[in-house]
Amino acid sequence: MIGKASDEVKVPAGKEIVTEGTTGHEFFLILDGTASVKRKGRKVNTLNKGDYFGELALLSKAARNATIVADTDMTLLLVGQREFSGVLDEVPGMAHKLLVTMAGRLREADEKSVSH
Repeated sequence: MIGKASDEVKVPAGKEIVTEGTTGHEFFLILDGTASVKRKGRKVNTLNKGDYFGELALLSKAARNATIVADTDMTLLLVGQREFSGVLDEVPGMAHKLLVTMAGRLREADEKSVSH
C-alpha cells in the first residue's frame, strides 16, 4: 500500500530536506543514506536506512519540530499528507509502529528535560 501512495526521491548530501518551524506536508522514509536531525541549530540525532520523519507535522498539523539535513546522498520515499492518512487507515500495523516510535521519542524527551 505505501508503495502506491509514495514517490521515490533522490536527495544530494548537504541538502536540507525539511526545515524546523515550517509547515509540513510530507512524510519521509529513508531507503538509503543518513541524515542529521537538528533542533535550534544543534544536532540531536542521526537517521539511517529504515528510519522515517515528518509524521509529527502531519499528525498534529503543527510546524516541523526539527530540521533534517542529508549527511550522504539519500534515497527517500515521500508520502503526501492525504496519502499518509490513507496509509494509516488501511495499514493498522503502520499506525501502531508510528505510535510506538512516538512514545519512545516522548520518553527520551522527558528524560532529557529532567536531566537538564
